[in-house]
Amino acid sequence: MGSRVEEERGGNTNPFDDGEGEGGNKVVMVEEAFKDTVVPPWTKQITFRAIATSFFLSIVFNFIVCKLNLTTGVIPSLNVAAGLLGFGILKFWTTLLGKTGFLKQPFTRQENTVIQTCVVASSGIAFSSGTASYLLGMIPRIAAQSDGGNTPANVKHLSLGWMMAFLFIVSFVGLFSIVPLRKLMILKYKLTYPSGTATAYLINSFHTPKGAKLAKKQVGVLFKFFGFSFFWAFFQWFFTGGDGCGFSSFPTFGLQAADQRFFFDFSSTYVGVGMICPYMVNISLLLGAIVSWGIMWPLIEAKKGIWFPDHLPGNSLHGIQGYRIFIAIATMLGDGLYHVIYMLAKTLYSLVLQNLNKESSSITPSAGGENTEIVNYDEQRRKEFFLKDQIPTWVAFLGYFGLAAISITTVPLIFHQLKWYHVLVAYLIAPVLAFCNAYGCGLTDWSLASNYGKFAIIIFSAWVGHDGGIIAGLASCGVMMSIVSTASDLMQDFKTGYLTLSSARSMFFSQVAGTAMGCLITPLVFWFFYKAYPTIGESGTTYPAPYGQIYRGIALLGVEGISSLPKNCLTLSISFFVGAIVVNLIRDLLQKYETTYRVYRFIPSPMCMAIPFYIGGYFAIDMCVGSLILFIWEKYNKQRATDFGTAVASGLICGDSLWGIPAAILSLANLAPPICMKFLSAAQNNRVDQFLNS
Repeated sequence: MGSRVEEERGGNTNPFDDGEGEGGNKVVMVEEAFKDTVVPPWTKQITFRAIATSFFLSIVFNFIVCKLNLTTGVIPSLNVAAGLLGFGILKFWTTLLGKTGFLKQPFTRQENTVIQTCVVASSGIAFSSGTASYLLGMIPRIAAQSDGGNTPANVKHLSLGWMMAFLFIVSFVGLFSIVPLRKLMILKYKLTYPSGTATAYLINSFHTPKGAKLAKKQVGVLFKFFGFSFFWAFFQWFFTGGDGCGFSSFPTFGLQAADQRFFFDFSSTYVGVGMICPYMVNISLLLGAIVSWGIMWPLIEAKKGIWFPDHLPGNSLHGIQGYRIFIAIATMLGDGLYHVIYMLAKTLYSLVLQNLNKESSSITPSAGGENTEIVNYDEQRRKEFFLKDQIPTWVAFLGYFGLAAISITTVPLIFHQLKWYHVLVAYLIAPVLAFCNAYGCGLTDWSLASNYGKFAIIIFSAWVGHDGGIIAGLASCGVMMSIVSTASDLMQDFKTGYLTLSSARSMFFSQVAGTAMGCLITPLVFWFFYKAYPTIGESGTTYPAPYGQIYRGIALLGVEGISSLPKNCLTLSISFFVGAIVVNLIRDLLQKYETTYRVYRFIPSPMCMAIPFYIGGYFAIDMCVGSLILFIWEKYNKQRATDFGTAVASGLICGDSLWGIPAAILSLANLAPPICMKFLSAAQNNRVDQFLNS
């Protein structure tokens, strides 16, 4: 899962299923509703208005993802919001043109799918670009927070030019690596790709008469909460005229708890994120905050002067910060290693099973009956349009090897610590990992791109050594993550296109267009924040960007080994590494063999538990509040919660995140908030009063 939270909630995601399937009297055919609707050719599925809408939404979503990256790194799946906003904008535009008589082409579900694909591809670059992780980990400011590896060869100043060039060089290769396997994955293995399937059903439902009415209501709710969230963030700004001021530092549970980063910070962004993320993700985050900031760090702080020198600054990796960073890294690596091995084993097992059953399944007669006819009708129609516009295999191979050759030549020019043979090895390994990630994502909906990136950091930083190994490891992470992440994203979009009768060719070019938008917009958006907030990446600031320090810590571990760890940190790190593997193993065993009480649902995620180790539990409390709101809403009116929960959450996220634009502009213009609302103990307040009266 990495830092992206992409699990879908359980439940019925098919809006065409009325609950009277097997054993009922009525079964609804999905494509029957669109039988009389003409499917436009792929050239008319990618329209100017779709690209223009995608570009506008890409800017919005890049600001959202950038802010989330720079605060906690927890990013929910935004597919539904992209599909919903795309529908709302173009539906309004086409309705307006229709009333004036200028509408030449009706708004179709294929065009809606193109918008969703472009926007998600663009916001995906905001994640895989590493502007808040591996690229940020290269800068001197992050390096200065460490006691090792802070040498000229192991730091690199960020520049808009080389960042943009690097993204354009490495971000398109993954698209070509997976294209030849689209028929294998979608038609032969029939992988589900839950996010892609859910998005397709959502888009299909939007474009039926009943679904369109509900979608309009959802868009209205989204914009209502967007306005509330935006003006709430605007109101809060007036009280932040200093460090530690404002509602974001409100000591909800008391001053002592606030010192341990336990408080509700009134962030509607993370309340919305909590409404989208599964309950267990939010509970895992809160549990991780309690274990670390509530128990472990106070106990380790008490060992100051015994386990580590008491004169070290708070951000030293040889002090308490080292325990926070390296225990978090060990937990993430344990979780990542388990899932990589599990996914590889599951992929191999599934492939072997497919081949063993190939002959028997081809000669086994179908069960017959109405349901089979319906499935056959839908499948035949979908298969017809999926295979209609082919992408030649030679184009995919030529694209991959051509772009790889360019990368092998140019990436070492940007990062002189990497040699051409390092990049070549990365591109030889990447297609296998891209296939495994795309296949595993089709089975489980989990993308392990960030895990592959973390392992690349360790391998290449150790390979290069002390003289530039940190930068080499972080740069190789970017190469690997870009390929593996875009490959699984594209296959998700192929599944969405398959279920909405969108051409595979239009899906591919939409992904290319969205990737290009992301390579252009993401560095610009990040640069906007980077210049407006000079303290980005520093613990305790508005934008701590925790993964910058964590990814650099992984590279430092690869270069220096265990010698960089403070006393007893290795023992604790190994314990948490093994613990993460054991917890995952127990959960999977219970999920497979224990079906009565489904206890596995209540076992926390080690990856999620590790995120608060570094930054505290305030955002986990916000997200749990979001979960609580949704839980109460579902108890009160489950249908309305199902219909409008995501719209409310998306509105809260969009409004609060977009306030970051005017807030950053005000910061660049040196316009400070007029009020500082700060909270002091009674004793501190008395001392302040005495000072002012003296």
